Amino acid sequence: MDRDAFIDILKQEGFADITTVTREPGVMDVHEHPFEAKALILDGDILLTCGGAERRYEVGDVFHLPAGTPHAERYGANGVQYLVGRK
Repeated sequence: MDRDAFIDILKQEGFADITTVTREPGVMDVHEHPFEAKALILDGDILLTCGGAERRYEVGDVFHLPAGTPHAERYGANGVQYLVGRK
């Protein structure tokens, strides 16, 4: 999916806060957000751990986290950059 198409989808789904996030290689321990997030991986990769299940997301993949979902994040060897909508 390309960036512009993803932005259109985010807007249609009511995600008003849209931004690009860049993370260096590393780990963010278990945490949660007070907002719902839907993101498109633009560069690198991220491993999300939710409820004991792990899933790797790479360029072109989309992940979705409902508000209040406890999760951990591990950023790949080259870090990660993703376009995210929050609501």
